[in-house]
Amino acid sequence: MTNRMDFTMRDAQINQELKSAGLKATAPRRKILELFQVNAESHWSAEDVYKSLLESGDDIGLATVYRVLTQFEQAGLLSRHHFEAGKSTFELSGGGHHDHFVCLNCGHVEEFFDQEIEDRQNMLAAQHGFKVKAHALYLYVECTREACPNRK
Repeated sequence: MTNRMDFTMRDAQINQELKSAGLKATAPRRKILELFQVNAESHWSAEDVYKSLLESGDDIGLATVYRVLTQFEQAGLLSRHHFEAGKSTFELSGGGHHDHFVCLNCGHVEEFFDQEIEDRQNMLAAQHGFKVKAHALYLYVECTREACPNRK
């Protein structure tokens, strides 16, 4: 009983978020937004989303996934990143500013925040006559863990 109530409350929340973003709550939009919410710290490509939907038995085409991800980005629900050449990944917006480590070995993306880095960027911008309004910092790294859980 609780699981059904949790599902109904989550479904209502998803419908409200879509409505607030000016989007109709279609089945593909609900499924894709739920996927991001359940995996809130993940970064998903359109192909990742499509594969996950297929695995769960949802019949949503790849073109629809691309269209919904673009609509979500335009509505401010998702943020787009370009960690690899020619490949976009998406994450939920609104989690506060953070930067990213991107592993060159396995592709794993890990978020981090460092106030010293933020302060230093603002100081450097001010020294050059600028004020930072937004930025994205991607550090391309190599995992040094012997048993990297993300290595394929």
